[in-house]
Amino acid sequence: MNRTRQATKAFRRTLALWADSHRAFWLSLWLMTVSSMLRGPVGLKLLPGTVRMVRALADRQRAHAAAWAGIDIPAVYGEVPATGAGRAKALRAQLLDKGNQVHRDWRWVHVDAFAGGAIAAGPVVLFLTGVWGLWTAAVGTRLSPEWDSMWFLFIPVGDPATAMLAGVLGALCLPLSVFWAAPCALRVHARYLRVLLAPSEAELLAARVEHLKSTRSDAVDTQMSEIRRIERDLHDGAQARLVAMGMTLNAAEHLLETNPDAVRDLLVEARQSSTAALKELRDLVKGIHPPILADRGLADAVRSLAMISPLKTEVVIDLPARPEPPVESAMYFAVSEILTNAAKHAEAERCWIDLRYEAGALRVSVADDGRGGADVSAGTGLRGVERRLAHFDGVLAVSSPPGGPTLLTMELPCELSSPKTTSS
Repeated sequence: MNRTRQATKAFRRTLALWADSHRAFWLSLWLMTVSSMLRGPVGLKLLPGTVRMVRALADRQRAHAAAWAGIDIPAVYGEVPATGAGRAKALRAQLLDKGNQVHRDWRWVHVDAFAGGAIAAGPVVLFLTGVWGLWTAAVGTRLSPEWDSMWFLFIPVGDPATAMLAGVLGALCLPLSVFWAAPCALRVHARYLRVLLAPSEAELLAARVEHLKSTRSDAVDTQMSEIRRIERDLHDGAQARLVAMGMTLNAAEHLLETNPDAVRDLLVEARQSSTAALKELRDLVKGIHPPILADRGLADAVRSLAMISPLKTEVVIDLPARPEPPVESAMYFAVSEILTNAAKHAEAERCWIDLRYEAGALRVSVADDGRGGADVSAGTGLRGVERRLAHFDGVLAVSSPPGGPTLLTMELPCELSSPKTTSS
């Protein structure tokens, strides 16, 4: 029963791929129209929207290949300006570059209208062939004299024997189309997509190098910004209190013999200043690396964030050991930022955190019942989280439709270093 369900699902998926090939056909006609006008202002104006449509269809097909056939097809898109006339010119340059992802997408759309459609239509054609065989077996002997002749594949149907043979072959075609042809078509279609859409090894390596350069630059900028913040906090906070305490003690020294009562008040003031300075230093250190994170690990640190959050937060943790300290710190502050955003901007009441280690990666999902609409490009909070994770080749995925709910998933590839000391 389970095998039948899976085969039926595979057959329906080939129908979806066949429908996508029809979309590719009409889109290829539109691409030819836009390509013919690229030298003029009208073509440049139409180009960004056309590129978005092609990329959306290509992304859909890549997702299908990964989910339905287990074949991942990477995509390397070059950077282009977000808006303005420079965006269209940059896209045109990428389109003319034959080693570019945009060019590969456009070439694939023209081919998919025929090759992709033919691969996806194979199971459908085989299924219809089976239906034709059964119909021919049922009415062939009666209609053959009227139609002059009737054929099923290579069989001229004119008597009960040939009609029975057509029916048997047709009946075999039906399960063959569902149980064999459909899964095979999904695998072949995914391989065909990889041939047309996947970048070369050199392009993947170049993109990897560019990503490392970008994340290294972000890491340096973040580090320098953190150093300046620490310097500013020390200068404006603890240092100022220590200077004031020194001045208070100096005044107490001069009044020691002449006015002992005043000295007592000055010493009390100096003690209060030293206490305040110590508290500010502790707060400063906590902002750099929270003590609970160093002492108890990421699991208990995330639980502490949930406890102090104004939202009703449920936490599920499956962490067999501790990640490296830099990874723990990055994920801790990322979760902290997301919880803060949910409380301040999402108007949420409840939040759910799922922290686990799977397939060589630390994965955290944070969901809330807020109003949704979270967008990485719309503010600095999520963009900062994305940059923080990118330093470790991590990713941030956001699902936040208007009206909610919001689901943010963070993933950091890492190795676990030491056994856990707390229960999950």
